[in-house]
Amino acid sequence: MKGLLVDDDTLYLEALRRALTRRGIECEIAADPVTALEVARRIAPDFALVDLKLGEASGLSLIEPLRAIRADMRILLVTGYASIATAVEAIKRGADDYLPKPVSADTLQRILLDTETAPGAPLPERDEDDTLESPTMIPLHRLEWEHIQQALTETGGNISATARLLGMHRRSLQRKLAKRPGPERRPPTDG
Repeated sequence: MKGLLVDDDTLYLEALRRALTRRGIECEIAADPVTALEVARRIAPDFALVDLKLGEASGLSLIEPLRAIRADMRILLVTGYASIATAVEAIKRGADDYLPKPVSADTLQRILLDTETAPGAPLPERDEDDTLESPTMIPLHRLEWEHIQQALTETGGNISATARLLGMHRRSLQRKLAKRPGPERRPPTDG
């Protein structure tokens, strides 16, 4: 697995790259959008971890060009300035995950390998110099659901007004409302 790490904090980038390399995940790094796109074109990574704030630029602007380089690339947006509005914008632009910063190598590895740890199960072993803390992850679909619920409350439950407030079509909103996120939602059964 190969990845692209994009952040203007080079110390964080180097620490994360070293930690991921020890876990068998090779990564290239970039500190700005132009370099990030050059590297992505050259290596066509399996995933990209992109910081929301890249100096004067926004990591949101990288989502679509990265997706154009490789349609199945896993795009993870990270930020120290998490907000529901930004999470919803990231979803609209095509991000796969939205995580609070800093993201540890353990957390990133679990996300990339889709091996969510059961409550109480041990995490993968950490190296002694892996000092990045594991944050509480909030899946994009959960943030979007909460944002929709907040907008519904503000409009008194009016679906049309909520759709206008969120900038989406009423039917799209109704489809999203029918898909309650989280483990409480059961998949349909045959019979």
